Amino acid sequence: MRLMSKSKGLTGELIVPADKSISHRSVMFGAISHGNTTIHNFLKAEDCLSTVAVFKKLGVLIEEKDGVLTVHGKGFEGLKQPTEVLDAGNSGTTMRLVLGILAGQPFNSTIQGDSSLNKRPMERVMGPLRQMGAVLAGNQETEYPPITVEGGTLRAIDYQMPIASAQVKSAILFAALQAEGETTVIEKECSRNHTEQMIRQFGGNITVNDKEIRLPGKQQLTGQEVHVPGDISSAAFFLVAALLAANSSLCLKKVGVNPTRTGILDVLAQMGAKITRTNEDQKNQAADLLVETSSLNACEISGEIIPRLIDELPILALAATQAEGTTIIKDAQELKVKETNRIDATADELNKMGANIEPTEDGMIIHGPTPLHGAAVDSHGDHRIGMMLQIAALLTEEDVELTNPEAINISYPDFFKDLDQLIKERV
Repeated sequence: MRLMSKSKGLTGELIVPADKSISHRSVMFGAISHGNTTIHNFLKAEDCLSTVAVFKKLGVLIEEKDGVLTVHGKGFEGLKQPTEVLDAGNSGTTMRLVLGILAGQPFNSTIQGDSSLNKRPMERVMGPLRQMGAVLAGNQETEYPPITVEGGTLRAIDYQMPIASAQVKSAILFAALQAEGETTVIEKECSRNHTEQMIRQFGGNITVNDKEIRLPGKQQLTGQEVHVPGDISSAAFFLVAALLAANSSLCLKKVGVNPTRTGILDVLAQMGAKITRTNEDQKNQAADLLVETSSLNACEISGEIIPRLIDELPILALAATQAEGTTIIKDAQELKVKETNRIDATADELNKMGANIEPTEDGMIIHGPTPLHGAAVDSHGDHRIGMMLQIAALLTEEDVELTNPEAINISYPDFFKDLDQLIKERV
C-alpha cells in the first residue's frame, strides 16, 4: 500500500476511537456482574470484537442497538463451559485477562489466538494463576497458546510483580475476585489502573496504596453504565503528526487522560511540544488536546514512566528522530513481547527511511534530527508499527510503500480515512 507523503500540515478536529483497554474491560466486567451493563462509545475494532466473541461463547448475551452495547451479566457463577476453543484473535489483552476469569470457573476450557498471538509468552500470567490453584497447560507443555485451563477453587496469594504489566496484574485481580481470602499484588511500577477503577465502578471493594493492591475474594459485582473515552494510544499518532508536520493546528476531542496513561503527554512536554488540555471531564477522565507544530529536543525516557507510555514508544521514537540531540529509551524490554518485537521493528523500519536508531536490549538510542526519505517498509503485522510508519511517511518527499497495512484494523479501522480528512481540510 502506498502511504500518504509530505503533508502541508494537519488541521481541524478529530474524535479518536474509543479506548481499547476500557472497551475490553467493560465487556469483561459486564459479563461477570449481575444485571445489565450498557457501554457507550465501545471500540468496534478487531481486538475488542474478539473479547465480545469470547464471552458470547461463554454464554453471555451481548447486544448492540443504536451504537450502545448491552452486556447481560451472568455473574462469575453464570458463565457456561464453551463448546469450542475460545479465539482471542490478535488480542493479548483478551487472552491474558480471560485466563484470570477462566481460572476460577468449575469447567475446563481452551483459548488460542492467531499465529502472532500464539507466539507471545503466557507464563507471566500462568505462573501466578497456578499459585492460586488453577491448572494451566500451554501448547506441547510450553508457555505458548493454545492454553488449556482446568478452573476450580482458587486461593488468595501475595504476589510481587516481577514486571510492570497491567495485563498480568488484571488477570490476577480477575482471579482474586473469585478466590478465598484477600489477595495482595505489589507492582514493580504503577501500570495502567483501569481494572482497579472498574472494580470500584461495578461495586467492588479494592484498596490501592501506591504500588500495593489488596482485593478481598468472593465478591459480587453489579452491572453499570460505562462511557468509554477516546484512546490516548490512538491519539498519540495524531499528536506526533501535528507536532512534526509544518503549519499544523489540531484539536483531538474527548481523549482519555487517566494519569496512568498520560506518560506520552509528560514526555512530549519535556521535549518542548505545544500541547494544551481544555474542556476537562473529571468524571470520565477525558479532555480535548490542542496541538501545534513544535521544535522538539531530545530527552531520556526510562524508569517508572515506561508503563505509562509503553504502547506509545514506537511513535515517540519517530518524534525523537526529528528532535535535536540524542534520545535514550531504556527499561522498555516489554516492547519485545508485543505483537512483534517493537524495539527491532521500530529501529529497522525507521532506519530504512533514513533514521539513525540503535536498538538495545531494553530500548533504543535515537540520534536526531535526521531527514526521512521514501522506502519499502513493513508493519510486521503490528498495528502500532503500521500507524507509526504512516506518520513517518508524512515527513518524506518520496513514496513510502507499506506491506501488511491491514494490521491497523486491530485497533483503528478508520485511521487512514481520518488522517486523509485532516490533511484535506487544510487544502
